[in-house]
Amino acid sequence: MATRPKMGGSGRVPIEPQRVDAPLTQSATFLVLTINDKDDPDAVKTVRSTVAKTDDLTKNVAFRDLQASFACTVGVGSEAWDQITNGLPRPAELHPFRKIEGKVHTAISTPGDLLFHIRADRRDLCFEFERQLMDLLGDTVTVVDETVGFRYFDVRDLLGFVDGTANPVGPAVDESIIVTQDEDAGSVGGSYVVVQKYVHDLKAWRALSTEQQEAVIGRTKLDNIELDDAPEGKQAAHKTLATIEGEDGQEYSILRDNMPFGNPGAKEFGTYFIGYSSRLWVIEKMLQRMFVGNPPGLHDRILDFSRPLTGTTFFVPAAGVLAGLDSD
Repeated sequence: MATRPKMGGSGRVPIEPQRVDAPLTQSATFLVLTINDKDDPDAVKTVRSTVAKTDDLTKNVAFRDLQASFACTVGVGSEAWDQITNGLPRPAELHPFRKIEGKVHTAISTPGDLLFHIRADRRDLCFEFERQLMDLLGDTVTVVDETVGFRYFDVRDLLGFVDGTANPVGPAVDESIIVTQDEDAGSVGGSYVVVQKYVHDLKAWRALSTEQQEAVIGRTKLDNIELDDAPEGKQAAHKTLATIEGEDGQEYSILRDNMPFGNPGAKEFGTYFIGYSSRLWVIEKMLQRMFVGNPPGLHDRILDFSRPLTGTTFFVPAAGVLAGLDSD
């Protein structure tokens, strides 16, 4: 399960990121935890030691089926960074998820010290990894959210549209998600990650015609063809609001590994948003445009049918940094 080597800014220092760019899988578990007592040295030591052993745990589970694309990515939250990393330099942009209040909808902020993004083509491997992980952590942590996702048909969300079309490919992946020496020398090889758990009002969504749904998303439903942007100043589609450009006009991508989740018996249907980026501001600007609107007041109409239950930000340290946390 080793990743290819990465290079720091000048190309002189080999950096191995975590499996941020692991392939899309059939199943995933999104596990967000908080540390019960960050002032308890023994508890923090247990958490730090467990996090450092993530690669060993991964190998132990992945070996049971080498074709199942098992991977786990670990993110550390702002409020636990100093304790878990034992005082390593803080990533330049790392801070708690910032609540965004639009005129109609709000992106809420929820707690989270650790994120484990567990994925494989087999649900049982995700289950087994989580079981072993929680056995090691014991009562040092509390589960804030545990969501089991699944791949739905041809990579569609439960709204019926293909999800993740705008993901970078090839060399653009690393450029989009891996922090370089020039960006932040103390965080080379890492990535920022934002997670939000959305639940859908499918009854209201299905009351729309296919053409109305396509106007909300900005793509055709059947064949995923991109539609023309709305005129400037008019209501923009989701795909337009989620497209971020810098002041120089350069377009910035993020890597999404979203997953549907749900329980039809409980009438629960949702999408777990997870976005990786080397620049946290890109994701934050995307969410600002969605919830506040661009122009302000014209929010992303997908929010009329999809409500966020969580919102948390983490930093995913390079693999070597993670493994070295237990060296003190």
